[in-house]
Amino acid sequence: MKVMKFGGTSVGTPQRMKEVAQLVTKSGEPVFVVLSAMSGTTNSLVEISDYLYKKNPDGANEVINNLERKYERHIQELYSTEEIRTTTREFLREEFNYLRSFTKELFTSFEEKSIVAQGEIISTNMMVNYMKEQGINAVLLNALDFMRTDKNAEPDPVYIKEKLNAIMEQNADNQVYITQGFICRNAYGEIDNLQRGGSDYTASLVGAAINAEEIQIWTDIDGMHNNDPRVVEKTQPVHQLQFEEAAELAYFGAKILHPTCVQPAKYAGIPVRLLNTMQPDAEGTTISNATEYGKIKAVAAKDNITAIKIKSSRMLLATGFLRKVFEIFESYQTPIDMVCTSEVGVSMSIDNSAHLGEIMDELKKYGTVTVDTGMCIICVVGDLDWSNIGFETRVMDAMKDVPVRMISYGGSNYNISFLIREEDKKRALQSLSDHLFN
Repeated sequence: MKVMKFGGTSVGTPQRMKEVAQLVTKSGEPVFVVLSAMSGTTNSLVEISDYLYKKNPDGANEVINNLERKYERHIQELYSTEEIRTTTREFLREEFNYLRSFTKELFTSFEEKSIVAQGEIISTNMMVNYMKEQGINAVLLNALDFMRTDKNAEPDPVYIKEKLNAIMEQNADNQVYITQGFICRNAYGEIDNLQRGGSDYTASLVGAAINAEEIQIWTDIDGMHNNDPRVVEKTQPVHQLQFEEAAELAYFGAKILHPTCVQPAKYAGIPVRLLNTMQPDAEGTTISNATEYGKIKAVAAKDNITAIKIKSSRMLLATGFLRKVFEIFESYQTPIDMVCTSEVGVSMSIDNSAHLGEIMDELKKYGTVTVDTGMCIICVVGDLDWSNIGFETRVMDAMKDVPVRMISYGGSNYNISFLIREEDKKRALQSLSDHLFN
């Protein structure tokens, strides 16, 4: 069985929903479908929550009413029989009355998560109703019945596998199994969400739980490209990536995929395909544990980077110096992207400068601190094992006219990273494309 995940734009209109139904049933084989909320819905639900936090029920009700009118138009366009229109209309009336009930109560983050979860609940119910109207044997499996996180807010794969397989056994012989992406329950049974990767994470967890043959992530672009198409001309989709390569690209700027969401698929050895709902016949990108040796695959960029350098003569041969430095960043929950060291100093880059002032104050206890803002990380990904003689030279040659603040190579077999000024980003990306791909 294949798992097929569709994002918000893929189910953003009634016409798109109809196209998704055709894609799902095209093969005639049983499939497991994970759906996001219709595009724009989650933003509206967050806006409702924001009004309620600010104790403005009138503002919240206005957004609720606008959203309800939008879905009423969807009902008219999506369904062809009055019976299903009435069924869906009654379901939506209950949903929007449920949202209105929050305008009369104390509002906390728990209520916010319950509100935000309704987007996926609405889209999956509407899709199941449409499929049943078309004579498709479809069943809705509520993600809140099997998707759970543990006390560390991480998915509980043993629980998910046990519960989901039991539910599927109770609903055998269906052609299409549909569930909500993103939403779950936490270890205490409260409605929560997976945060990182959202619906993609759900698809990967479901695929691992049911031992799927393939996990398909359907979006509005044809897979990962070998460079940023918004900045660089003549980019091309990358047809095959190793999981580590995909994670590097996702972390360093390829927004099509969150770096953590494919980990369950990686550990289960299940390939992930990135496909385009607008061009369903396009090859897209396949991510698996297989490595294409001797190839540089793609380039990605990550903006809004801050570089921090601490220089200290006391660092020379001093044990525990780096531990003290890293503990400062840990205490302010600030991840480090790149690290370069010398005998008398260490340079690091971060993408979250919320606690930069406090971090600098702490670092000054150990040495002289300098900061560079407005930086950018350029990441080159592929088979970059150190035994591949000359590969790093090709990359360096492409960067020969760009001032480089830091270089990271050797921490992974799959990337070389450069820290440069944001103003040099376009020139660097174009030069890398010209030298490596064109």
